[in-house]
Amino acid sequence: MTASPFAGAQGVRERVRALIEDVRFEKGMTALIVANAITLGLETSPAVVARLGGVLQAIDRTVLGVFVVELLLRAFVHRRRFFHDSWRVFDLVVVGIALMPASGAFSVLRALRVLRVLRLVSLVPSMRGVVSALLTAVPGMASIVGLMALVLYVSAVLATNLFGAIAPEFFGDLGASLFTLFQVMTVEGWPDIARSVMAQSPLAWLFFVAYLLIATFMVLNLFIAVVVNAMQSQVSEDLKGDGEAHTRLILDEVRALRRELEALRANSGVV
Repeated sequence: MTASPFAGAQGVRERVRALIEDVRFEKGMTALIVANAITLGLETSPAVVARLGGVLQAIDRTVLGVFVVELLLRAFVHRRRFFHDSWRVFDLVVVGIALMPASGAFSVLRALRVLRVLRLVSLVPSMRGVVSALLTAVPGMASIVGLMALVLYVSAVLATNLFGAIAPEFFGDLGASLFTLFQVMTVEGWPDIARSVMAQSPLAWLFFVAYLLIATFMVLNLFIAVVVNAMQSQVSEDLKGDGEAHTRLILDEVRALRRELEALRANSGVV
C-alpha cells in the first residue's frame, strides 16, 4: 500500500514544525536579528559605509532572505492559522516593509528597515509578556491621558491669562503655555521658568507648586500604577498557565504509568 500524498505532506509539515519550534532555531534567529541591528547601526556612519558598504548590504540582504524563508516556513506549517497569531502578523508586516522598494516616493521606507529589530519582541517570551501587559493597560491609560489633557489645558488657559504679559516667551499664547507646562510636568528646567515669572509676580509659586502636585506627582503616578497592575496581572496569568501545564504533565505521566502497570499485569496473568 502506497502512502497518500496528504500523509506525505503532513509528515513534511511536522518536520518543518519541529525545526521552527526548536530552541536552537529560535536562538539562531535571535542572533541574526541582533547582527542585523548592528549592521543597520553601522550604516549610519559615512566612514564605515565608505569602507564596508558592500559587505553591510550583502549581510542585510542575506538576513532579509532568511527572514523571508522563515516566514514562508511558518506559513507552510500554520496555513490559515498563520494570521490567527498577532505576533506572526507583526513579523509579516515588518518584513514586508523591508521588501518594498526604497527609492523615489518610498525612500522613507529605507529608514524603517530598523523595525526588523523589533522582531526580538516576538521571539523572546519575556518581551512578549511585557508588551501584552502594556496593551492590557491601554484602556486604563487612555482615561489617564484624558485626565492629563484636561489638567494641562485648564492650566495652560489659566497661565496664559495670569503670566502672558509677564513672560510672553513662556506663556504668551495658548500654544506656548501648553508647551511650557508640558515641560514643567516633566520636571525639566521648571525652577528657571518659575523664577523668571516670580521676579514680577512673587505669588506665582502657588500656581507652579499646585500644578506640579496635580500633574506630576498624582497623574503621572497613576500611569505607573496602571502599568504595574497590568504587569502583575500578566505575571499571575503566566504563573497560572505554567501551573496548569505542570499539572497536565504530571497527569499524563500518571496515566502512562497506569497503562504500563496494566500491561505488566496482563502479560503476567495477574487479575
